Amino acid sequence: MDEERETLQRIVSTLVNKNDEIHNFIDMLNHTISNVQVNSSNAISELDEEFDGLYSVLHEMKGSMANTIQQEEARKIQALQDQLSQCSRALESSEELLELAVQSLDIKNPVELLEAARQIKDSVTVASAFRLSLKPKVSDSMTHMMVDFALEKRMLQAVKFLPVPKAPEIDVAACLVADNCITISWRMPEEDSRIDHFVLEYRKTNFDGLPRLKGEQHWELVDYIKATQYTLSGLRFDTKYMNLRVQACNKAVAGEYSDPVTLETKAFVFSLDSTSSHLNLKVEDTYVEWDPTGGKGQEKIKGKENKNSNTASPKRSTNSPRASARGSRDRFAGESYTVLGQLSFYNASSKALLHTFRAKFTQPLLPGFMIWCGGLTVMTGLQVPSAVKTLQKSENGLGGSTSSLNNVA
Repeated sequence: MDEERETLQRIVSTLVNKNDEIHNFIDMLNHTISNVQVNSSNAISELDEEFDGLYSVLHEMKGSMANTIQQEEARKIQALQDQLSQCSRALESSEELLELAVQSLDIKNPVELLEAARQIKDSVTVASAFRLSLKPKVSDSMTHMMVDFALEKRMLQAVKFLPVPKAPEIDVAACLVADNCITISWRMPEEDSRIDHFVLEYRKTNFDGLPRLKGEQHWELVDYIKATQYTLSGLRFDTKYMNLRVQACNKAVAGEYSDPVTLETKAFVFSLDSTSSHLNLKVEDTYVEWDPTGGKGQEKIKGKENKNSNTASPKRSTNSPRASARGSRDRFAGESYTVLGQLSFYNASSKALLHTFRAKFTQPLLPGFMIWCGGLTVMTGLQVPSAVKTLQKSENGLGGSTSSLNNVA
């Protein structure tokens, strides 16, 4: 009996849970229906606003063009009225002259007739009627004021809802990772003149490969990017990888995100390289020793000369039994007691790598400063070509030459 009761209780619990799930789903469907109605109403309102704006533009254009036609009409009528007035005055003068000439034909006295004929001839010669152009100054045609909206009609008929932009494609080959900066570049799979801006999202992760759901950090967003590339700066050296993705947006809608890419932001691994050290230095994993005998009587120093040692200022030893075995490192002369990090030389213009001297460090590497021949050299250990700079002598500083900052990388 107890077993059947327990089974029945499990069934009841299962049914209760399922009923709760169905109730929640029904609530979600009702909420979705409500959202569809609200969003549809908003879309119709926005559509009305767009068409009202279009009507407003057309109405404004119609008024402006109608005003131009009216101005052209007024200009032509004024020109024709001026010409009509001139013709009316000329006709009145000509009719008076005609009446005088007809009356002169009745004169019987030859002398009087000759004088009248002379006067009429002179008047005809200067009469305005004979100087008139009997052609209208303007045409009655207004065809140059006609419009053809055939092209615009086809364009309006082609108006559709804004398409969803396609997902951008990240150009991994064009992306650049340097120190604590990442420059990411992308392109659209096809030209789209309606793209307004891009959105970049990125997040930090500590593993290679595709993004994982568990343990992922949230996406950080950079909005309203107008160009097709963006530089993230201020990143941490101890972040091994960075996930990035981009989406395109037009006026109304954002498209799908690009396939996420993972760019590596490795930290530098430094260590001391015994093959690059001075003959009188003994280099181990975590320390450097000054060895005046080339291998005998070693006194350990943690990265520098032992301050408690009574050893005189180090001089180069040439009779060390280790000297012959380490002769390949005989490139440090005099008091150049040196051991190397990796040293790289770059072209400052093209950023092309020219040459690399290889060494490693296990401890943090601090910037190095050197004053030599009136100049100050600062070596930061960064990758960028401008990481190594030389400050020349200044009038108020190290000497009398002009002060300037030059790239040495």
